[in-house]
Amino acid sequence: MKRELLEFLQKASEDTRLQATHINVIIAAFCLKEAGDIIQISRKKIMKLSSVRSISTYHKCIAELVSFGYIIYQPSYHPTEGSKIQLI
Repeated sequence: MKRELLEFLQKASEDTRLQATHINVIIAAFCLKEAGDIIQISRKKIMKLSSVRSISTYHKCIAELVSFGYIIYQPSYHPTEGSKIQLI
C-alpha cells in the first residue's frame, strides 16, 4: 500500500489538473483500503477523512478522478453497501 501511495503522489505532483481535493480523496481511499485492488468506500467516510464538506464537490471530484484516469468507480445504490473504487 505504501508503494502505491508513493507512486500516486509522484504521478499527482506532475499533473496540473489535480487539486488538493483530488489528492485528499485518494489518500482517504487509501486509508480505507484493506486488501486487494478494490476499495470499498462510503461517501460519508471519504468526505470526513478528506475534509470535503459538499456532496456536489465529492461527486465532481470522483467524476474528475475517473475522467483523468486515476480510478475506476463502481457506484452502489444500496444504502448499506458502499461503492467500489479501483486505483489505476
